[in-house]
Amino acid sequence: MGRAPLVRPTDAPPTAHEPGSVDAVELAAGRQATVSEAVAVARPELPRHVAIIMDGNRRWARGRGLPELDGHAAGVEAIRGVLAHARRRGLQVLTLYAFSRENWARTDAEVVGLFGLLEAAIRSETDELRAQGVRVRMIGRMDELPAETRASIAEALDATAGGTALLLNIAFNYAGRTELVDAVRRIVASGVAAAEVDETTIAAALYTAGSPDPDLVIRTGGEQRLSNFLIWQSAYAELVTTETLWPDFGPEALDAALVDYATRQRRFGR
Repeated sequence: MGRAPLVRPTDAPPTAHEPGSVDAVELAAGRQATVSEAVAVARPELPRHVAIIMDGNRRWARGRGLPELDGHAAGVEAIRGVLAHARRRGLQVLTLYAFSRENWARTDAEVVGLFGLLEAAIRSETDELRAQGVRVRMIGRMDELPAETRASIAEALDATAGGTALLLNIAFNYAGRTELVDAVRRIVASGVAAAEVDETTIAAALYTAGSPDPDLVIRTGGEQRLSNFLIWQSAYAELVTTETLWPDFGPEALDAALVDYATRQRRFGR
């Protein structure tokens, strides 16, 4: 008895990307190749969207006998170099995990200090971001933040709204499961019938709607978990972890992660 013709589900995943460049693989593996040379050859295979879990600020400070807030300040400084390098490499989207909803469990002094660092960074960097063509988008529950922090955020969003060179997502007061809860609430409130809900419907209700999913997720600080970060969007992302603590993560470290990504073959189940 013959088998019935294969019927594929209408919402099957998209066609897989083509395998990575052989030249990029060979050059990245060659002992004589520098990281910059490997990135130059791998450019066609570079990711559109890189997401980074910035971990290790407090350990960086403790290792130097400094207050933990100094580690967070050093982490904010590290963002400047990584962001500038992301633009040089032609990335379209950079998403940074800055403050999780789980971080509310930290001391009042640390939480208030983190809010203050965000506000200070926005005030000092907004003009430069606008000049560089960087558009800032905050993802997370902004309504739960202090009024002063929300006001600073609103100013940065308005000032950089016209940026087209790179989209910078700052995940602040963010949690992946919370994002999914909020997405479901939006879908239900919109009146979409249950039978009409598909992956496209859910993606359009997420904080990151309109952006490509991350191709590469980098985690600094040696841990090897997503920690509730972009758990829907990262379903097919490549993961790179590094022992480097976030304040020490700079352009060379980003290049090393990009080379690692360029050597991989993304099969998407194929």
